[in-house]
Amino acid sequence: MSQFNFVSDLQNALIMDGETRGPAPRWKKKLEASLNGSVNTTRSVLSVSYNTSFSGVQAPTKTPGKSADAKAKKPTTTPSKTPGGGDRFIPNRAATNFELAHFLVNKDAGDKSDEENDQQPTSSNSNENNVQASAHKGERQKLIAEVAQVGESSKSGRILCYQNKAPAAPESHTNPLKVVYSLKTPISTKSGSRYIPTTSERILDAPDFINDYYLNLMDWSGDNIVAVALGNCVYLWNAASGNIEQLTEYEEGDYACALSWIQEGQILAIGNSTGAVELWDCSKVKRLRVMDGHSARVGSLAWNSYLVSSGSRDGTIIHHDVRSREHKVSSLNGHAQEVCGLKWSTDFKYLASGGNDNLVNVWSLAGNGVGTATEPLHKFNEHQAAVRALAWCPWQPNTLASGGGTADRCIKFWNVCNGSLIKSVDSKSQVCALLFSRHYKELISAHGFANNQLTIWKYPSMIKQADLTGHTSRVLQMAMSPDGSTVISAGADETLRLWNCFAPDPMAAKKVSNVNSNAKKSVFRQSIR
Repeated sequence: MSQFNFVSDLQNALIMDGETRGPAPRWKKKLEASLNGSVNTTRSVLSVSYNTSFSGVQAPTKTPGKSADAKAKKPTTTPSKTPGGGDRFIPNRAATNFELAHFLVNKDAGDKSDEENDQQPTSSNSNENNVQASAHKGERQKLIAEVAQVGESSKSGRILCYQNKAPAAPESHTNPLKVVYSLKTPISTKSGSRYIPTTSERILDAPDFINDYYLNLMDWSGDNIVAVALGNCVYLWNAASGNIEQLTEYEEGDYACALSWIQEGQILAIGNSTGAVELWDCSKVKRLRVMDGHSARVGSLAWNSYLVSSGSRDGTIIHHDVRSREHKVSSLNGHAQEVCGLKWSTDFKYLASGGNDNLVNVWSLAGNGVGTATEPLHKFNEHQAAVRALAWCPWQPNTLASGGGTADRCIKFWNVCNGSLIKSVDSKSQVCALLFSRHYKELISAHGFANNQLTIWKYPSMIKQADLTGHTSRVLQMAMSPDGSTVISAGADETLRLWNCFAPDPMAAKKVSNVNSNAKKSVFRQSIR
């Protein structure tokens, strides 16, 4: 064994700078443990400096005595997903002025840094420098807040601009049943505490209905009979039974221009194209008399008990007393053009007339109670077009509503006591007819282009309650049923439509006063011979 030990010692002596084979002696391990801190630290530093100078990135080193602090300094990585989940909305950088923002933020900072560089920090002004630093920090924060908003001098916009709208949802995500729940039902419209049907209850054909704004070709009697002129014929339609009867037919070239029922009974006044006013007893289908006096067609009629007033294209208004052989009571000359609107007030103290000369005249009752004064009480010239639509308020007998034509489109309310304009509303379209409701404080108007609708307004606020649509051309005529619940409209599309828009509330039936009880009774049937 000794020869082997000798050979081993000889080999160890020949190795000058190499590592010893086999385990190191105990004394050598202790020496390396004591020197590990200094030697390994030096090597680590050298390794770091060498690697950074070469590649700029620190290479990981496996040092035997690495402490726990080194493990704690593990480099953090950017999370792969948004912390809150979902996609981020990136602002529109094209509309963002980063250069202006950078200039405004650094302008004041650069001035301050130049001033500080000129001053040498000394121990005597250290406190002053701290105060200035804190003040500078506050100014910088204020400047950043201002730049984040709209610059007062630039007025160019915010730093972060969200001008682009969010993209639309994919087609696969659209709910096809959404329209079922989002669209309003066309059957009725909510109006305060009641529902107003917006579709017609019934539609009747009216072939050859004359499309003339200045004529009044339909009326509804107190006996529930509708008279309508179609072409050169006049028909009677019983709204209760549905029976249709032809009253008369004119010769070719002649036609009816105005129809008006007496307040009580089945006497119908017809103004024709020759300038005459005819009286018909519709219960017997018999013409009673013909009253002349006009030189042109009669386009408007209005009853006041036994007195019927007629307005003509010759610009005159004639009062006819149907009891007397000499029927002409008086003639009024207050219009320069055709008289197309004529209405007596609900208390029969005033007569309102509208003409193609854009005037509305109000005539007061004569002193003897027959006819009116020969001079108008008021002349209203605020309308800018022909005035055909006239209506008197049932619960305010001194209030008159008037509607203008295409160039005016306004509904105006007048106080005939003092002649003042109460209110004016732009209806956005031609006003052809007006009616006040008997059960509600509401007003219904008939219109032309572009919607050809009937509109219900709350009175006196004139807030629109509902639009009744269905006519394909302008609505020329309106009339109300005897009970005040239904309105019939005649359009240039040659249809008659019935709208159950003023049905009384059964719960409030006791509170509604009977306006017909105050109406003046007709003595025509007792006095005519």
